[in-house]
Amino acid sequence: MTYCVGLLLNEGLVMLSDTRTNAGLDNISTYKKMFVFEEPGDRVIAIMTAGSLSVTQTAIARLRDAIDNGDEAPEQSIMHATTMLKVAEIIGAALSSVSTEIASKMERMKQAASASMIVAGQRKGGDMRMFLIYPEGNFIEATEDTPYLQIGEHKYGKPILDRVVDPETSLSDAKKAMLLSMDSTLRSNLSVGMPLDLLVVRQGACRVDEKRRIEQGDPVFAAMSDAWSEALRRSFTEIEI
Repeated sequence: MTYCVGLLLNEGLVMLSDTRTNAGLDNISTYKKMFVFEEPGDRVIAIMTAGSLSVTQTAIARLRDAIDNGDEAPEQSIMHATTMLKVAEIIGAALSSVSTEIASKMERMKQAASASMIVAGQRKGGDMRMFLIYPEGNFIEATEDTPYLQIGEHKYGKPILDRVVDPETSLSDAKKAMLLSMDSTLRSNLSVGMPLDLLVVRQGACRVDEKRRIEQGDPVFAAMSDAWSEALRRSFTEIEI
């Protein structure tokens, strides 16, 4: 399983993913689930993946091939797309195609394989947008009413986002909310695990502002986790019924 979350705010975009992939209790691995495609000043596109590793890796590989061969078939390359909506359509078509191909093979072995993606970014002169793409290739978009999207094991990290995040939230507070959302998920579900990948893109920049990996034992993340646990315990004891 996995947990990926993206926030689309007035100040910009923040995305966070874990890296754990498991196929049973004795087969746990680390795989990157965040992929960034960037031409600084022109466009930046980030993709986070959840679900079948064979589906997501094949879909990403095909998107990379389309970029490498962009001069031959520019309509299939996300780096030539004229809008973020077109980017979402290209990625949705790739995910749908791969999902259908692999599902037909897995069906013969009575197994299932599906995946979903969060796609976000901005093209020069266009709006910053974020989409959740389903295995069938259709998608929904983040809005002012719901400025965040999640895929994977999302239920544990959702309450804090519902309570503290809105479009006016600063990038600094957004990072804090997302990391605490991830911390809650890490504590409640062993199928989600570190290291974590964090990405920040400022509105209108069309380039990555911050991209870093948070490893197991990171002192800042650990201190934040401890402070949050202590704050919850303190608030719990202070509430009267």
